[in-house]
Amino acid sequence: MDIYTIIFLALAVFIFLRLRSVLGQRTGSERPPFDRTARNALQGAPDKNVVTMPGKVIDQAPLAPTAEPAPPSDRWKGLTEPGTALAQGLDAIVDKDSTFDPRHFISGARGAYEMIVLAFANGDRRALRDLLSSEVYESFDAAIKEREKNEQKTETRFVSIDKAELAGAELRDRTAQLTIRFVSQMISATRDKAGNIVDGSADTVADITDIWTFARDITSRDPNWKLVGTGSAN
Repeated sequence: MDIYTIIFLALAVFIFLRLRSVLGQRTGSERPPFDRTARNALQGAPDKNVVTMPGKVIDQAPLAPTAEPAPPSDRWKGLTEPGTALAQGLDAIVDKDSTFDPRHFISGARGAYEMIVLAFANGDRRALRDLLSSEVYESFDAAIKEREKNEQKTETRFVSIDKAELAGAELRDRTAQLTIRFVSQMISATRDKAGNIVDGSADTVADITDIWTFARDITSRDPNWKLVGTGSAN
């Protein structure tokens, strides 16, 4: 082996050891990658101690700190008219929490709506517990227990969510409440132990209008929004 070969081998070993010390090595105990797709549906603002959906919160992206405030007449353009009760409620919430963006909230609420409906149909208590207030959870859980007692199973699938729009906004002391009207099309059927349909239809698309209210304590370090009330126009 000539002198040049020895020099090149020495350099190769030196470079390998330097890279190893800088980049480190996998030990098998690293945390798994952050799954943004699954967790962004109900996620808090990055600068507000984010906790995410399994678990939890409707995505609330912060407003850009350098953004110019919109004129009062344009502030809620596309959501409601100036001077309405809805506009006043949004003003009150944003005055206390400048990171709140109702348009982004609506987008996240659409995902939350679908996840909650499907979790209820599947009897997924773990998912529901993270998304619902204790009172609403108890109501959903009672309905699931009744199905289980009767050995029934519900099959639900969404055809479309045609609309998700703000129907109300209110600040009660420290609690922000947002009511959203969802208009969707879905197929749902409940079957008994023998597989016979006892409620709904397995092939009929139903038009559904749900009116749900989400709430959050805006002074809390916990950024989670939870479902606190449900209603239906059907």
